[in-house]
Amino acid sequence: MTENEIVNILKESGALLTGHFQLRSGLHSNQFFQAALLLQYPDKAEIVCRHLAEKFAGEKISAVISPAVGGLIVGQEVARALGCRAIFADKEDGELVLKRGFSIAPGEKILVAEDVVTKGGRVQQTIDLVRSKGGDVAGVAVIVDRSGGTASFDVPKFESALKLSLPTFDPAECPLCAEKLPIDRPGSK
Repeated sequence: MTENEIVNILKESGALLTGHFQLRSGLHSNQFFQAALLLQYPDKAEIVCRHLAEKFAGEKISAVISPAVGGLIVGQEVARALGCRAIFADKEDGELVLKRGFSIAPGEKILVAEDVVTKGGRVQQTIDLVRSKGGDVAGVAVIVDRSGGTASFDVPKFESALKLSLPTFDPAECPLCAEKLPIDRPGSK
């Protein structure tokens, strides 16, 4: 699957937005990838996530973990494609924790899956959680890496279905703020 094919799927689903956005990282941008708009179409989500999972074929992954909520469907679909279980981490008091009877066995090979990475804070929290339980993080899989190459993790593989070099601005230097354009915080709404 080519990047152009993936971009077309994202556009067809309405997941690539234009405007004035505040990202979860605190940075601002004039473009936003709203994964939920892609993931609302199971057929499109399955295609993109299967493509992402293929990058980890043969790695003997025993579980895929995602941070709730954005990564849930991504993790489910990647796990389905890899033929393993899917678990997720809940946020509690600002930290990610395992609940709902989920567990990670010492030495278990775990793949971290997320919808989008800008700075990678939530992914790093998930990696730290897996390691705190004795799990072996095999890699990170994200639909969109919008970090511009700045996100990196101490894992064997970091793969994305698509790398988007979308502009980001520090709020103090944001040209959209200077134009007094209304800001949207679309991350979880």
